[in-house]
Amino acid sequence: MAIVGFTWGGWVTGSTREASASQRASAAVVGVLATVCVEKFKLAGDASANLAALKKVGSWSQGEFIEKGGWAKVAGSNPPEQMFGRGPKACAVLLPGA
Repeated sequence: MAIVGFTWGGWVTGSTREASASQRASAAVVGVLATVCVEKFKLAGDASANLAALKKVGSWSQGEFIEKGGWAKVAGSNPPEQMFGRGPKACAVLLPGA
């Protein structure tokens, strides 16, 4: 019965459930902080020039560009590099035309 439950019934162990919940929570945090980052980027006085500069940077370096610009920093949050490296890159992906 247990074999059927784990194989076809969708049963998971406690550690698998915890890991899955942690991944979903991390993705949600990155998504929210990336949205804040996009707003900070757009509200900067030189947003159009920064967007043009972002477009010139290779896609693999866009997260680093966002991080260096300071738009990925949010008061009370972990530094961008502690957000699994996805926060600044997620911000760059959300920017229109990037």
